[in-house]
Amino acid sequence: MKNNKLNNSNQPHIDKQTHSVKFHSLSRKIVSQFCLFTLLISAVWGAFSFILMYNIEDEFIEREVRQEAQYLQQTYDQNKQWPAPRVSYMKLYFSKNTLPVDIKQRYIAEPQRKEFAGENGRHYHLLALPKSENVYLVAEVSEMLLVRPFTAGILKLMLISGLILVLLAFFIAWQLGRKTAMPLKQLADLVNGVAPENIPDKFAEQFPNNEIGILAQTLESAMTRINQSLHREKCFTRDVSHELRTPVAIIKNAVEVYRNQHSALENNPVIDRISQASTQMEQTVTTLLALAREEHTEAHKKHIKILPLIEQSIIDQHHLINNKPIEVEVNDNCDAEVYAQSGMLKVLLDNLVGNAFQYTQEGKVTIEMRNNKLIIADTGPGIDPSISDKITEPAVKGSQSTGYGFGLSIVKRLCEHQNWTLVLSNEVGAKISITFE
Repeated sequence: MKNNKLNNSNQPHIDKQTHSVKFHSLSRKIVSQFCLFTLLISAVWGAFSFILMYNIEDEFIEREVRQEAQYLQQTYDQNKQWPAPRVSYMKLYFSKNTLPVDIKQRYIAEPQRKEFAGENGRHYHLLALPKSENVYLVAEVSEMLLVRPFTAGILKLMLISGLILVLLAFFIAWQLGRKTAMPLKQLADLVNGVAPENIPDKFAEQFPNNEIGILAQTLESAMTRINQSLHREKCFTRDVSHELRTPVAIIKNAVEVYRNQHSALENNPVIDRISQASTQMEQTVTTLLALAREEHTEAHKKHIKILPLIEQSIIDQHHLINNKPIEVEVNDNCDAEVYAQSGMLKVLLDNLVGNAFQYTQEGKVTIEMRNNKLIIADTGPGIDPSISDKITEPAVKGSQSTGYGFGLSIVKRLCEHQNWTLVLSNEVGAKISITFE
């Protein structure tokens, strides 16, 4: 039912269009994640192996250089004369300016550096003797390198090994994913698109005793409760159909008997009101039972003039605006046809017109049709922002409501049942639009 004000940015909207959801294969997801994980581990392990090999090679060369420097320093301390290095690839230099040309400037710029790449494939390790100033032991170790010359081959070997590991991981993940996803797929196929009453009893027993089995048992329990609820609803609608239709028929028959016993010229507004109310109640009962039973939306539909139904709803709800300074304006464009069920359309109009009349204290209620869209606007207080996002839920009503809060809930269900679009917003007061198919 309609209540206080609503900001335009928080408009409740019920759209007849639904968006399909794209589902992804769980097995394919497991395979892709497993392969990506294997590829990542292979890359990390390859990088670690490269770093380890380079470090081992450098540490081996650095150890040789340190041992030779120790020998040279000890010999100098004993004889006060520098001996020649014992290996041909090492040489002593006694000034920075005498260092090899391809490393001299870089060492001057970076005196803490120990390893240098020279020209024409040369590779140097440099050690400044700690006890002797401006004495440098330089080893040109390009002939001793084991890892660097074979980098391309090592990379190729690691790439081939990584591809083999990924293929192996793909096979393992495919087997694992198929084995894991198969029970889930069976469970999804069992419950997808199947009416709760058509799902086999105790279907959870066929699934393994793991998380999938727990899910199956939970679904089975939920389906059982849904079936019980559906059974209770069917019994309720059957009983309501009998219990409500019978007194309505008795009231209508009593009205006919009264009219038959009195002159046709005699005007009794009380009897007329009872007759209108019984007809309206009969339509409402029929509509609500159709909603409860979810009867086919095309049943009894036809092209009908909406203007007479609007006028009848205004007459039926006119008592709500007695003694109120309210103008009711029905636009000429309401003289149009819509494809709908007459009873459902009358129930919808009664709720919307009744809401507009009840909550508008003064001003105007406007009813019009635009491009197959029914628009009912009023100058009342609007919809309360605190309940704007749930105004179409059952038993939700504002502080000014004197009803039970089911009016707009029924309107929403009618729109969903008939594939109509319902939009609620605030302008001067409240504005409700229904777009018919």
